Amino acid sequence: MGTITVSELQANLRKVMRRVERGETFDITSMRKVVARLVPPEDKQQEARKTLKEIARTAAFHDVLSPLGEAWEAEKQ
Repeated sequence: MGTITVSELQANLRKVMRRVERGETFDITSMRKVVARLVPPEDKQQEARKTLKEIARTAAFHDVLSPLGEAWEAEKQ
């Protein structure tokens, strides 16, 4: 995480924005006090993939297509 003053941000906005696009985070300071944080947006697709991978790692898969041991009434007709 980087730190940048408000005046440095104003002078280098495009350069800082490119760095944020690549994943960097910046604390923005004014009079040596952190007043804001500039962070890249959440990648919702990446988070969803991470969640699905975790589910796949721990889930138990069963045969859902084969018939059960007993016949259903609907199958008898």
